[in-house]
Amino acid sequence: MPEVMAQLFDDSSSCFMACRRGLGKGAVALFGVPYDGTTSFRPGSRFGPAAIRAVSAGLETYDPQLNRDLEAASLRDLGDLRIPFGAPEPVIELVQEGTATLLQAGMGPLMLGGEHSITTGAVAAVAAVHPNLALLQLDAHADLRHTWLGSRHSHACAMRRCLQVLPSGTLLQLGIRSGSRAEFQELRDSGRGIAADAGSLDRALAPLRGRPLYLTVDLDWFDPAVLPGTGTPEPGGFFWHDWARLVEELCHHNLVAADVVELSPQWDPSDCSSLLAAKVVRSLLLLLDRRW
Repeated sequence: MPEVMAQLFDDSSSCFMACRRGLGKGAVALFGVPYDGTTSFRPGSRFGPAAIRAVSAGLETYDPQLNRDLEAASLRDLGDLRIPFGAPEPVIELVQEGTATLLQAGMGPLMLGGEHSITTGAVAAVAAVHPNLALLQLDAHADLRHTWLGSRHSHACAMRRCLQVLPSGTLLQLGIRSGSRAEFQELRDSGRGIAADAGSLDRALAPLRGRPLYLTVDLDWFDPAVLPGTGTPEPGGFFWHDWARLVEELCHHNLVAADVVELSPQWDPSDCSSLLAAKVVRSLLLLLDRRW
């Protein structure tokens, strides 16, 4: 297994705060996928994993909302997945292989992007282990296009492709505020689109308690006033108190895997976007850690 990990992951990057290298059964496994080959507006999300790790040293390991400390959790940072340049298909296949390998090692995957197209590979691997997997998407965009700019695996098609590898078909899309007329019609007709207010959130997520849950966080879900460092900023977004409310609900769920994608740090030289992303990652590391 260590040889396989070395073939899949490059651990020459810095570590996210409080994480260690190497395998650990029952540990949360953080890894990066620095890919943005289908970015359709502002490029740069390939720099997201490195930026999140770099600024994490400026945060506390203690999370006051969860009243837990990363120092008391079982955490590993395996580095970045070794990926080729170019088309998204080989990258998605490697994401699936890497995620499956971590699951086989008894670890809980937390992936840092990179663009949103990579989520398909991780969801496919997790759904193979948890056929009743439900998927919760935080995003400004519906990502339900069948193709975009000639690609079926564009980041604008991420949820369309995820639905094809999700046996349960259970997808909830939280707070979507941008998309085509057809995408919004599908959100309404399918009932997958939910508002981010407390009542809607509770009604939509409460029936999923006990089921394995995958959470994908496209950081453009946040308002560009607090997170301008993303490739497709969209006004009318959400703030830290909205994230904190979701975290309270997630404490009651069986979160088995997650990803945080679409940070393009060069568009925010203040590093505030990267810091917010790192705090999201801190929350998820603690939610995925099973020792509490």
